[in-house]
Amino acid sequence: MTNTRRIVLGVAVAAGAGVAASVLPGGAAAQGWEPTKTVEFIIPAGTGGGADQMARMIQGIVQKHNLMTQPIVVINKSGGAGAEGFLDVKADEGNSHKIIITLSNLFTTPLATGVPFSWEDLTPVAMLALDEFILWVNADDPYQTPQEYLEAAKEAGPGGFKMGGTGSKQEDQIITVALQEASGAEFGYIPFKGGGDVAVQLVGGHTNSSVNNPIEAVAHWRSGDLRPLCVFDSERLAYTEKMTDTMAWSDIPTCKETGIDVEYLMLRGIFMPAGVEQEHVDFYIDLFSKVRETPEWQDFMSKGAFNTTFMTGDEYEAWVAEAAERHQDLMAEAGFLAAN
Repeated sequence: MTNTRRIVLGVAVAAGAGVAASVLPGGAAAQGWEPTKTVEFIIPAGTGGGADQMARMIQGIVQKHNLMTQPIVVINKSGGAGAEGFLDVKADEGNSHKIIITLSNLFTTPLATGVPFSWEDLTPVAMLALDEFILWVNADDPYQTPQEYLEAAKEAGPGGFKMGGTGSKQEDQIITVALQEASGAEFGYIPFKGGGDVAVQLVGGHTNSSVNNPIEAVAHWRSGDLRPLCVFDSERLAYTEKMTDTMAWSDIPTCKETGIDVEYLMLRGIFMPAGVEQEHVDFYIDLFSKVRETPEWQDFMSKGAFNTTFMTGDEYEAWVAEAAERHQDLMAEAGFLAAN
């Protein structure tokens, strides 16, 4: 198989890195400002996907461990590939009772649609983790390796095999384009509202493959309905606990190992509206550092095979700025930029 393209979104620090130096000591933020009313937690994506699952996990942890005196309410605003959520937060400048969880649509949605929004319209708070992507197929299909699957896709001809993904001109379709260029296969790409829908459609045989995040497909892997073929990272996943009778996350080869030179990691991060006080940002940094220490969060990270890198402050902002530039290049190469 001839590799013609490589897509890499780099990570500035090692997987599993501890809390960044800018994080306050436990309890420090609690001595200053804290929310005085319900905090709205915006998800710029549909229900059931990775961002939705992570936000609701955080909501549950905060409530269970009494980490805030005020409640958090989770609100999905997925319209326009997440533009609805981003524009909502952009318009609420100075509101310290609103946070948003982001994924790569932080970069791809404005580039693909021309919607008047940039990550610079928000206040970076913390990188919670980086999310992986895996090439999944239906377990009833015979393909045991990426090569077997991609050769079958090539034989099926243009559009003969369907790749399900979250949204149009988003990270799933970027990876699909990279796979096409690396293999010569040409998929028919079918967009869905969220990663949960993508997994269900693959289980039902309505698509032939997906590049879902681990957390979005793990339940179907464990039930024997889906099969992972490779992970789009430079190294194998670190988690060695068996997720099925025979396999752990660490048993999944990297796509690069199998001859497919494609890598992609996705941000799972928190932002606030612009114009908020640093004291208010510090409260949420402290809150999320406490969330990360709970056994529920650590179990969630393990089951979802997350890269547990955590960043705040200048380090986080620099990472986001670099990621924005790389997505500009990736979207341009894929022909996904909105017409001027």
